[in-house]
Amino acid sequence: MRFFKITVLKLLFLLISCSGFSQEKDSYDVKANYTKQEVDIVMRDGTKLHTTIYSPKDTSKKYPILMQRTPYSSRPYGADQFRSQIGPNKYLMKEGNIIVYQDVRGRWMSEGVYDNMRAYIPNKKGKQFDEASDTYDTIDWLVKNVANNNGKVGVWGISYPGFYATYSLLDSHPALKAVSPQACIGDFFFDDFHHNGAYLLSYWRATAVFGYEKTEPTDKGWYSFPDLKSKDQYQFFLDAGPLSNLDKYYKEDNVFWTQLKEHPNYDEFWQKRGIIQHLEKIKPAVMVVGGLFDAEDLYGPFETYENIENRSDNYNIMVFGPWSHGDWARSKERQAVGNVYFGDKLSENYQKNVETKFFNHFLKGSGDDKTGLPEIQIFDTGKKEWNSYESWPPKNTEKKTFYLSSKGLDESQGGDFSEFVSDPKKPVPYSEDIKMVFTPRKYMTDDQRFAARRPDVLVFETPVLTEDVTLSGEVLAKLKVATTGTDADWVVKLIDVFANDVEDTQETQKYLKMGNYHMMVRSEIMRGRFRNDFSKPEPFVPNQKTDVNIKLQDVHHTFKKGHKIQIQVQSTWFPLIDLNPQTYVPNIFKAKESDFTKQTHKVFHDSSIEVSILK
Repeated sequence: MRFFKITVLKLLFLLISCSGFSQEKDSYDVKANYTKQEVDIVMRDGTKLHTTIYSPKDTSKKYPILMQRTPYSSRPYGADQFRSQIGPNKYLMKEGNIIVYQDVRGRWMSEGVYDNMRAYIPNKKGKQFDEASDTYDTIDWLVKNVANNNGKVGVWGISYPGFYATYSLLDSHPALKAVSPQACIGDFFFDDFHHNGAYLLSYWRATAVFGYEKTEPTDKGWYSFPDLKSKDQYQFFLDAGPLSNLDKYYKEDNVFWTQLKEHPNYDEFWQKRGIIQHLEKIKPAVMVVGGLFDAEDLYGPFETYENIENRSDNYNIMVFGPWSHGDWARSKERQAVGNVYFGDKLSENYQKNVETKFFNHFLKGSGDDKTGLPEIQIFDTGKKEWNSYESWPPKNTEKKTFYLSSKGLDESQGGDFSEFVSDPKKPVPYSEDIKMVFTPRKYMTDDQRFAARRPDVLVFETPVLTEDVTLSGEVLAKLKVATTGTDADWVVKLIDVFANDVEDTQETQKYLKMGNYHMMVRSEIMRGRFRNDFSKPEPFVPNQKTDVNIKLQDVHHTFKKGHKIQIQVQSTWFPLIDLNPQTYVPNIFKAKESDFTKQTHKVFHDSSIEVSILK
């Protein structure tokens, strides 16, 4: 198989997409205002981690340290090579802070062996290490050796660096005062590469980034992406067939691909890589940040905030905006996700008035809990406005149940069922767009009319709303289903059907109209074999009515008067999710072509959607 080496442009794209960094040009000259040094900090086991330190040239005062630990490179390397922008945002950069980047263990210029989502070790002894001890040892060295630091440290990161930010909270160094995990991974069986046990085929190409190990420090890319020679992602994966056929692109030397195949269930391997299970008795101040349309890491931020809130007594707040992965760290005049426009300068306002305020208060200010920031800042993605609350979900909500009845989305349940034929050879696309993407984003608000018009997608909707309805908090789908097969995936989508008179914007794709636009507000999948236990998969009994519950991630969305609330149910979502054979096999990664069979699925009309409505 042919592969192509990572180019500088592709690496920069990777850094932007995974870390959320803004690469927009700014008139500020980092080199004119900062000095740069590169050091190798020795960890407790003797491993050296490459660390880049940017210090303000103005040495008349002391500064806090703001640090990011990353697997995506602290480049550019070389004492005379500078980033065009440093720190979480331009405001913190311009006002002066000591900014630190570190290549984590086993990546780029650092020594050691990389372990994807390295497991936390409580009560470490002697030279035992994990990402918590590496962070502790790094902070200890920095506060003792970097000139003009004020003894206070903050940590931030987006996506994988967000995971390392969360990790810094465990066994935290006394100097660590403020941490902002952003788009942070919480548990690897529910973020990024898995959703409720279903494998995200759309991330398959990213396996190259995490799967190939290096043997020594390097400033050059050591991994390659497969050259797929296709611009049509749907057709490429459909032609490829079972997951086992993809082995020709990733051999045994890709450690992560091997791990995915060998651990299809939520076994000890995945369980010990979860970090939210350990978030208790946290001491530093925390600000969790996420995007309500983050296709990569939506589970993690909500779970991180909730676990810290319930199990610790520290300062802990949450910010969720109408962003895709890392949008809040970019400089966009107009904030949109796909075809849906939400407002102007939303990211800049967050950077200036929320993120900067948070870090300055705890690193340069009094450090008490009186930051002036609300506990919860969350964007209403229907009304397109910010709201603040004292808790999440808001206290002034009431539970309501809608049934997937023969009348549509109704408050009373009907009898009988709806059914459809699910054919693995003609799966439902997750997007109308013909593309080959590294990681998907736009589909999170995509128009779902194309899916509503397919015979293998069930549609349930309310009549036209006579008043605004705001859903705030968790959405729980309680499906009652049956299948002629022994396995199936179940996908539930919550959709805002716009009124016919909604105007187009400059973001609207040319072939679309926003009138009657079917905006996907939230969606989730459940791999049916895991309906009772993610660790113990079990087949369906053919034609037997079975409960399948699916927790959709939280929403804060107003369905406006004149709109409709719609639910879509389907069994394929391709190639976002790999194909379920619909015949039970112990490991779908090893399924054969003959295992994939067409089946008829039923959704009974006593199935329901439980929501919380803001009073």
